[in-house]
Amino acid sequence: MTIEQLDAALLAGSVVLLLAVIAVRLSVASGLPSLLLYLALGLTVGEGGLGLHFDDAELTGALGYAALVLILAEGGLTTRWATIRPVVAPAAVLATAGTAVCVVVAGAATHLLLDRPWPEALLLGAAISSTDAAAVFSVLRRVPLPPRLVGILEAESGFNDAPAVIAVVALTDIAAGHSGLPWPALVGVAALELLVGAVLGLAIGWLGSIVLRRVALPASGLYPIAVLGLAAMAYGAAAATHGSGFLATYLACLVLGNTRLPHGAAVRGFAEGMGWLSQIGLFVLLGLLASPSRLPAQLAPAIVLAPVLLLLARPLSVALSVTWFGLSWREQAFLSWAGLRGAVPIVLATIPVTRGVPGSKGMFDLVFVLVALFTLVQGPSLPWMARLLRLGGSGETVGLDVESSPLGRIGADVLEVRIGPTSRLHGVEIFELRLPEGANVTLVLRDDDAFVPGPSTMLRHGDHLILVAPAELRDATEERLRRVSAGGRLATWHRAAPGQKREGSRRTRLGRRRRVSG
Repeated sequence: MTIEQLDAALLAGSVVLLLAVIAVRLSVASGLPSLLLYLALGLTVGEGGLGLHFDDAELTGALGYAALVLILAEGGLTTRWATIRPVVAPAAVLATAGTAVCVVVAGAATHLLLDRPWPEALLLGAAISSTDAAAVFSVLRRVPLPPRLVGILEAESGFNDAPAVIAVVALTDIAAGHSGLPWPALVGVAALELLVGAVLGLAIGWLGSIVLRRVALPASGLYPIAVLGLAAMAYGAAAATHGSGFLATYLACLVLGNTRLPHGAAVRGFAEGMGWLSQIGLFVLLGLLASPSRLPAQLAPAIVLAPVLLLLARPLSVALSVTWFGLSWREQAFLSWAGLRGAVPIVLATIPVTRGVPGSKGMFDLVFVLVALFTLVQGPSLPWMARLLRLGGSGETVGLDVESSPLGRIGADVLEVRIGPTSRLHGVEIFELRLPEGANVTLVLRDDDAFVPGPSTMLRHGDHLILVAPAELRDATEERLRRVSAGGRLATWHRAAPGQKREGSRRTRLGRRRRVSG
């Protein structure tokens, strides 16, 4: 590429990127999912619009994998373990056994209704069976839902990319005429890949969190880069050992996002930005790869197949997977309707194209049209479906935000605490916090004022506190703040952190004497 070509590419890329950012605002105003606008933007720039010719399916697949790694990393970093912990079991069953049920039902429907050969039919079912992490994370977090449903859908979308990729690769080999493993052996290999990916992802996430919490990097901007490097390491290590790289990435970032990393807000903000950039680039690229002249031929097959996938395959996979975990029929109905598809099925459909499977280009076009139809029907209707099933949640409320950064030279951490609207820290005096000995509130930011608090300073909603705590007591200090935020001043009588009881008693006595003398 010459300098002149680079200049033109940067100009065109910046225009497309800015248009995609504007499209996010349009999607919020219109109710249409932004991914449809990105796909439309790619189609407009491509051969059917402005005439940019692009047909490299192999490059699209490779870049798609890279984008999915970043999207899954963002999903793991922003998913709260407290939300998905109670529902890990049903989400895992839905992501594995439920995906298998969806593949079989969708493949049978494709074979019977569209008269496709069994290998091709099952391959199409595998490609379209995976829900999309980007679609789920971007759409569901705008819909108030009970935490259990949010947890299941987010965890499923993070888990099920791995089995879907394994199924598509295996079925691609069969459809291409290569001799494959017997089905029992194939299931065993898939289980082993998932196990290897899970172990490596958890291990890298755990070790990475220990290192990042103990090593004070010289600039806050290095922490997001380090976390992104750990996410890529998890994927690469798992892929190199024949494990599931996608599962390793998601689990590593899930661990990192829930271990109170230094500059956690900056890490999550950076990950969210990279996630948006990956979504925009991926969907525009997929729109470029699609040929508008071929898509109309797949509209009729998509209209025939879409109701079966939406009203039979997904509901059956949900019923057979999560009924045993006590979910009501309303919750199962919403889970069935909220199986959002997005970039993942289209990226998976590029795999048979790159390997020369007969009829694979038509399959890619069909998957593209199916994703567009699903998105048009499911995305805008999710809030309505939640209201119809009486599953609306109360929305997310913030009680306490804690941000930390290390002071490596003196072995201490700085904690920045924001007291949210639901926190019971409101009305609590500083001495009533009973922080571990050596931890102190050094500054309070209230409205436009900043002041050094005294022992009797009363905290309020909206306050920002700056605390300094010894590095070894950071966790105990944060735990204490969260206890008081949840339980109010009565949390003083809960189990004290190390070095806390004696100091707290002395402060309480001082406080009592102060009130008596006053």
